Amino acid sequence: MEARSIFRNISPIDHRYSISEQELFDALTPWISEEAAVASCIKAEVALMVAHLSMRGQLTPELRETLEKAGASVDPAEVYAEEEKTRHNIRALVNVLKTKVPADTAPLVHLGATSVDILDTALSYRMKGVTYEVVLPLLRKLELLLCDFAEKEAETPQVGRTHGQHAVPVTVGFALAEYVSRLGKSILEIERLASGLKGKLAGAVGAYNATTMIVRDPEELERIYLAGLGLEPSEHSTQLVEPEYLLRLLLEFNVAFGIIANLADDLRNLQRTEIGELREGFGADQVGSSTMPQKRNPWNSEHVKSLWKAFMPRTMTFFMDQISEHQRDLSNSASQRFTADYVAGFCLAVSRMKGVVEGLGVDRERLLYNLRGGTGTEASGRGSGIAGGVMAEPAYILLAETGVSDAHEVIRRITLAAEKDGISFAEALAKEPEVLERIGGKMAELGLTASSGEALAFFREPERYSGLAAKKAKALAAKYRNLMAGSCARPSAE
Repeated sequence: MEARSIFRNISPIDHRYSISEQELFDALTPWISEEAAVASCIKAEVALMVAHLSMRGQLTPELRETLEKAGASVDPAEVYAEEEKTRHNIRALVNVLKTKVPADTAPLVHLGATSVDILDTALSYRMKGVTYEVVLPLLRKLELLLCDFAEKEAETPQVGRTHGQHAVPVTVGFALAEYVSRLGKSILEIERLASGLKGKLAGAVGAYNATTMIVRDPEELERIYLAGLGLEPSEHSTQLVEPEYLLRLLLEFNVAFGIIANLADDLRNLQRTEIGELREGFGADQVGSSTMPQKRNPWNSEHVKSLWKAFMPRTMTFFMDQISEHQRDLSNSASQRFTADYVAGFCLAVSRMKGVVEGLGVDRERLLYNLRGGTGTEASGRGSGIAGGVMAEPAYILLAETGVSDAHEVIRRITLAAEKDGISFAEALAKEPEVLERIGGKMAELGLTASSGEALAFFREPERYSGLAAKKAKALAAKYRNLMAGSCARPSAE
């Protein structure tokens, strides 16, 4: 077939990303390219021949090797040329393969199978392969990087945020441990679902009509056929494998995709000039803007979010491919081919996020500045804009513990006074000696301070109020690092 310049390809996956992500592109090609689609169908046809010969007691190691070599010699261009005549992709593939195998085995090519016995089985084989060989290793690398980062920054103070407003203190490691936990669970689920992908050799309507004419035990023939491809039979087939096996795997891909997009959003927002707590790596020759030389944009995080926007809506097609009339119609024939694009887009986003986390920097001074409300006296914000305002919660809790029923309102009035007078929360609290004394006494009683007189120092240093953030970050990093070490081994095809 005629070769063409890579820049004449239509999909950006096949020009822009195949160049910038060459290693990933090369890893995906054996599984989700058109060449891989043809090769996997050939592999399924050879596996069917091997199963027939095995059932007949005629299979030898030499004959298996001959058949496998014959299958490997098929050029996709030959199949496409033959399809111009047959107008049927699998019949074209069968016709070509028959010319490659020994003449006495040619009658076994496609014997007892319908097209989808080959197509759905080959698709399951490829999706299982790409998941174990590309998707899971890529996700695992990202997860381990997140584990390392969460552990490293487990005790680095950071202000927590809800609704985009300062809440109470956490740590950087704790904030990233959210994604360690969410992505880790999704990785394990992807692995489970990939291991459960099914194939079939049940014929035109799934009732084994054709194979009952060939062998006494059609289900045994099916098991042997599928075992050669590392698969098991679908519990019930029409002409199609039950679509939910693949659907659930693709939906879990999308769950992981959403988690990564959420992480990308958090990271890029924390790089805003007015926040400036984190920063992406930036090369010495890298340019942030064509007109503003000072710009260092969080473009990789933005790129991940953009890929999610492009590919997430395709899950609607996955749901629509779930429906086929009676035993089968062809309404999924074209749409299902674009599953490859989705897998590629997902992997590109994971790869890009891996690079972001690898180069992620932390500005500890800025983190502490923001946590302590360094802009509080200049800010016109309300409540959380007060320097040290994040410490209103422990003040309220401690005061309530002393028996003050309207403690929340008491502390709220102190925050309003701090805002009105342009002072820090600790300074406003110091102006309420009776409240401070009660709080200090409770702190001493709980062993939080050596004496009640030390209470004010606690409210000046919000980094001391971070609950179990550091402990949780370390525990989750350790848990998922261990889980990743025990996962992602591809089941044997035997």
